[in-house]
Amino acid sequence: MPSLDITATRCEALFVSDLQHSQRPSAEQVRAAVVRTVRAHGAKSCVAKVAQEFGDHPDIAAARMRWARAAVAAAYTVRVTGWSTRTTICHLAAPALPPAKAA
Repeated sequence: MPSLDITATRCEALFVSDLQHSQRPSAEQVRAAVVRTVRAHGAKSCVAKVAQEFGDHPDIAAARMRWARAAVAAAYTVRVTGWSTRTTICHLAAPALPPAKAA
């Protein structure tokens, strides 16, 4: 059984959704459209609809998929603020250090 590629599923769902590039959707709108579409059609149905569009209108479908991939990448990018490599390294190394002696 093939494994599920969540990014591909999101792209296919956005491709099938009613959201349009011309609407300049926000990240929240993209994520909401993906959820709505997967709930309404299911992941397998989204794949079938994408394939049908590529068969019927390959030139338009290719442009829409490029937009969908870019929009999904932007909408699902994790942005961490206030994160420090030093903090993480110290946090991970702390259990390996011997306990501090009381002065």
